[in-house]
Amino acid sequence: MDRRTALKLMASLPLAASASARAKPARASRRPPEPSGRFPTIFLAHGAPPLLDDAGWVGELNRWARAMPRPTSILMLSAHWVEAPITIGATTSVPLVYDFHGFPQRYYQVRYPAPGAPDLALRVRGLLAGVEETQDQPARGLDHGAYVPLVAMYPEADVPVLQISLPTLEPERLLEVGRRLAPLRSEGVLIIGSGFLIHNLSALRAGGSAAVPGWAKEFDAWTAETLPRRDPEELLSYRARAPGVQLALPTHEHFVPVVVAKGAALDEPVQFPITGFAWGPMTKRSVQFGI
Repeated sequence: MDRRTALKLMASLPLAASASARAKPARASRRPPEPSGRFPTIFLAHGAPPLLDDAGWVGELNRWARAMPRPTSILMLSAHWVEAPITIGATTSVPLVYDFHGFPQRYYQVRYPAPGAPDLALRVRGLLAGVEETQDQPARGLDHGAYVPLVAMYPEADVPVLQISLPTLEPERLLEVGRRLAPLRSEGVLIIGSGFLIHNLSALRAGGSAAVPGWAKEFDAWTAETLPRRDPEELLSYRARAPGVQLALPTHEHFVPVVVAKGAALDEPVQFPITGFAWGPMTKRSVQFGI
């Protein structure tokens, strides 16, 4: 099953039995940022555009956002933008990137006019100087890996958002990118890696209650055990060590954003605000590094 066919399947199927109507996200509370301390970093399973039809999943994301301190801005790294050198997207509000095909027209009418974050862009360039080359792409809007979860988490679109590209799929380098970005956590910035810990479109199955294959359960359990470890060696070696990795990840762009999030909070406690599966093998497991 190719990507286009899989996305059409997602568009035609409910994510859960109760997802027959589009969810209306609750408004995230206007909680001010904490005056001191460090923000968590997070990795979230972003879902396809129909995620916003699933009241349960939308509610989970929204409650998660409301449980965290309100960020001054968001730095987003999505599986759907892999480009070297690290490319900094629009610092003003520009049209979204509808990087999917074959969906009903209403999915192309979603808007998310979040303010740009030019000061954050300047800060990112400074933190990465001498380690990662950067370039600007001012017309590049948020892709669906960025805006779909943000519609659920911050539906008022009033938190400035900056998206940057993943410069590589190599975990060691991405862990260092996370380390370099870590000071942003003390500046009110929420660093988000957006992808899927399991991403095998050919294994999608119809129905919200589709059976979860054994290899998916094993890989998901491995992530739950490995991500809380302070020593990242097991995570960095996931291609060789994780059970079922070849089936879980035919390609790796959806997994590696979690490595950036981990790198920005290596010694922090870990929790899993969202778990479970969608479309059979696709784990919804999402991760919060830090409290």
